[in-house]
Amino acid sequence: MASTVTNIAIDCADAYRLAQFWAGVTGHPLDPEDGPGSEETEIMLPGGPALYFNQVPEPKSVKNRLHLCLRPDTSRDAEVQRLMELGATLVADLRKPDGWGWVVLADPEGNEFCVLLAESERAALSA
Repeated sequence: MASTVTNIAIDCADAYRLAQFWAGVTGHPLDPEDGPGSEETEIMLPGGPALYFNQVPEPKSVKNRLHLCLRPDTSRDAEVQRLMELGATLVADLRKPDGWGWVVLADPEGNEFCVLLAESERAALSA
């Protein structure tokens, strides 16, 4: 017996607004039934669990114990720039001079996530 992960739930102050940010990050739309003022919003990711945004009254107060790691289609650095233009903020730059490493960003409500090297970058550094 086993369980399947169907949702990754993210508590937030404004479910619709935060889901819009993550729709831009992932390139996948919000559920068409969701709109401004929705207290619950989701993004269906192909082949994976849904990102589920749940409006809660309390603010985020500590570092996430669980976070998402993103592997971009383009390059790590280009993706970091794109995500910052969408509204992410820099938390920690862990890039190394040899090209390895990652960047920790936060979404508009302060939830941390990482941007890793693209698969093509990893292959080039490993060669």
